[in-house]
Amino acid sequence: MLRKYLDRVKPNFEEGGRLHAFHSVFDGFETFLYTPRTTSASGVHIHDNLDSKRIMIIVVAALLPCLLFGMYNTGYQNYLGSGLQGSFWEMFIYGFLAVLPRIVVAYVVGLGIEFVVAQYRREEIQEGFLVTGILIPLICPVETPLWMIAVATAFSVIFVKEVFGGTGYNVFNVALVTRAFLFFAYPAQMSGDRVFISSSPICGLGGHVNFTDGISGATPLGQIAAFAGGDFHLTNILGETLSSWDAFLGLIPGSFGETSTLCILIGAVILLVSGIASWKIMFSVFAGGLCMGWIANMCATPTYPASFLSPVDQILYGGFAFAAVFMATDPVTAARTETGKFIYGFLIGVVAILIRTYNNGYPEGAMLAVLLMNALAPLIDYCVVQSNISRRKARLKLKA
Repeated sequence: MLRKYLDRVKPNFEEGGRLHAFHSVFDGFETFLYTPRTTSASGVHIHDNLDSKRIMIIVVAALLPCLLFGMYNTGYQNYLGSGLQGSFWEMFIYGFLAVLPRIVVAYVVGLGIEFVVAQYRREEIQEGFLVTGILIPLICPVETPLWMIAVATAFSVIFVKEVFGGTGYNVFNVALVTRAFLFFAYPAQMSGDRVFISSSPICGLGGHVNFTDGISGATPLGQIAAFAGGDFHLTNILGETLSSWDAFLGLIPGSFGETSTLCILIGAVILLVSGIASWKIMFSVFAGGLCMGWIANMCATPTYPASFLSPVDQILYGGFAFAAVFMATDPVTAARTETGKFIYGFLIGVVAILIRTYNNGYPEGAMLAVLLMNALAPLIDYCVVQSNISRRKARLKLKA
């Protein structure tokens, strides 16, 4: 019935129809629901029903474990800090209501701009924001004001994506630039010990987290950055000691989509089995992080003793695992040569831990590491290609 209805109203959106000005909008919805029927008129082409929209939908499906667990953890941290007892569903509903407005704002602003640009250019609506729209709230603190998310999303979509030509042409990861814009434009609202814990009651659910009563919502990496000497151990919002298992499950403060390494690994399996993400990039990011984590332990500093985090803990805390699986593997902004993928990923892992351990002013380095390597990815590919050319020339000379 839906297919027949679309076929019936489609002529209205074609050239000459009374709604032809909205052709891009109709085409965007139709191709989201159904595989396009258009095919090549001539030439040799490989046809596959797994188009870019389907790829984006699979990536969104891979993000769902992080999103759903993040909603629960948002409620869990609120109930923990307010001293209340709640069921699983009470905590989940609280987190759902706290997170949903941020997702809606990101999609409305981002897709709204893309629809307007597509109409202006008389082009098809690109599907890249299907993933970006869910990534943006996942990597932001849950207490980020909605208007800030709207401003940062608009800035990134316009100046990082559309100015460069739209989906497939951007140099930097759009979601990470949104996060970077928020961090550098509004640092007070994007860091500290209160922004990662939703503290307001919602529709009678949960309670108000009173930070003045000795409760701190600082992330584990934020606690390390604030280290001033003496006995130290990572704690949760109530001051209870955190374990590596807590970090692996994700029951810690942080950007709500980045805390659970378990859910991130589930998403990684979906991406790898479907063949969408590069295992070479994922593997090399983790390898680089573990190597740099080991070096950090061997070369401890007074402000970052080796006992703080083991190399494995470096992977579990912060946004490292999320960046390795969902950010570094972005096919548009990552390296494209096979050897370059190993180099690109390894350097992301190294730089992320390097920033985290030897720069006390910035406790998390994954975001900046990915953005830096986005800028260097074309250079990495160029060097790899030139190396291959030189090697083949040398081989031909030897044969001659």
